[in-house]
Amino acid sequence: MRHHHVALSLLATAVLAACGGSGTPGPTVTDSMARGTLLASPPIQVPIPQANGEALPKLDPAAFAAKLEAGQPGITQVTGTPKCSLSIYYMKYATVGGANEPTTATAAMYIPSGSDPACSGPRPVVLYAHGTTVEKAFNMANVSGYAEATLAAAIYAAQGFIVVAPNYAGYDVSSLSYHPYLNAEQQANDMVDAMRAARKAFPVIGAQDSGKLMIAGYSQGGHVALATQKAMQSTYSSEFKVTATAGMSGPYAISTMGDAIFAGSPNLGGTAFLPMITTGWQKSYGGLYNTPSDIYEDKYATGIESLIPGQYTLSDLFASGKLPQTATFAKDSLPGPSGPQFAAFFGDGNLIKTSFRNAYLADLQTNKCGANPLDPLNCTPAHPFRKAALKNDLRNFVPANPVMLCGGNADPTVFWVNTQLTQAFFQGKGFPAAALPVLDVDSAVTGATDPFAAAKIGFASSKAKVAAAAQAAGKDPVTAVASAYHGTLVPPFCNAAARGFFQQVLAQSN
Repeated sequence: MRHHHVALSLLATAVLAACGGSGTPGPTVTDSMARGTLLASPPIQVPIPQANGEALPKLDPAAFAAKLEAGQPGITQVTGTPKCSLSIYYMKYATVGGANEPTTATAAMYIPSGSDPACSGPRPVVLYAHGTTVEKAFNMANVSGYAEATLAAAIYAAQGFIVVAPNYAGYDVSSLSYHPYLNAEQQANDMVDAMRAARKAFPVIGAQDSGKLMIAGYSQGGHVALATQKAMQSTYSSEFKVTATAGMSGPYAISTMGDAIFAGSPNLGGTAFLPMITTGWQKSYGGLYNTPSDIYEDKYATGIESLIPGQYTLSDLFASGKLPQTATFAKDSLPGPSGPQFAAFFGDGNLIKTSFRNAYLADLQTNKCGANPLDPLNCTPAHPFRKAALKNDLRNFVPANPVMLCGGNADPTVFWVNTQLTQAFFQGKGFPAAALPVLDVDSAVTGATDPFAAAKIGFASSKAKVAAAAQAAGKDPVTAVASAYHGTLVPPFCNAAARGFFQQVLAQSN
């Protein structure tokens, strides 16, 4: 599904045309930096590239289905066969960075249309938060270049939801020099501002908002989704009424997860995530370090603040030695791995200095958090990283509308305990279980009435195929499944379940 050069060339052509480069009138542009301002109206309609080299302004359901199946045979059995035609728009809006500094960001809008009743008239909106990416050029308007963009369009827009998908500050052509990664307040503000701008754009692109607002997000986006839910019901309740939220595989209990990582249970991909977190929190709050060499071994410290997001893919970062693939901590750093599955994260060429880890662990020993599951953030860590993590832990509010949580229990990247602890916190605070469905896609079907049976069966089949393909290629099937688990295996099934949840809530609210 990665055809970056063709898709980006087409997007550049669309940008030039919208700015008057083709001789056509350009959009009305404003230099206002008031939050939520749509900086150019109308937004750009993005041509959708086809395998034959053509680019279409609108993708009809049959063409979209063919495009999906060509990229991943059988995927429409999970996403559903598209009902609606798809149009994609690209907008730029004003928002704020992690230190509340004015900045810009961009977003995609997927607009459904067609004769099917699900595709016409006022439509519900999904405000979609994407997962972690290390590529600064990432753009959810590029549905032929990025798998998550394709999936979101197929799961939601092709079935009748308008989708607003921010790229986040610090990505694409944003003027922010860093990304405020896992900064709950900033990322919620970013989502709010994207939705404000989208509402200004809808009338000029022919999109009809029904007033029903859903929030969904996967991985980093799961954290962003719940942070946005919190902000919209507490800070922005006069503007937004959320109908339902779906958090998928998100690090909601980020302070507990951070403690587990440093105590000996590092996560897969952590050698990229930790620099993103520390840079984002340093730029937002300050005080995490004096120089990057306080945290990182010397071979990685120089330039690491601008490395991610940047020009490299994750595989490029590892292959070039700019980051170690797995060695988070030194081989002789103590305590060692908390289990054999974590042994690969301790080794030569490690990223994090043992002195930094030791300081973290000393504070963890003295200032424990999470002892009371109903008041997990009632603690006073002194270490700056732990203080920032506590600030961005989302076990500090109770949703005001139905929420679904989804993930897989064997996720090596965002541990399933995040979902378990968040579920326990919400329910312990009185949030009704009936309004909080929780799906572990990697669990057994409970019986004939299991509402998630199809997702569980589908996930088991997909996982078995990855293992079988690895074995046939002479590779370790366990490693293959672990590598694909978080980024490839879980997302389609959680997103499909989230759509079903949204449809159910909408049906009950009519």
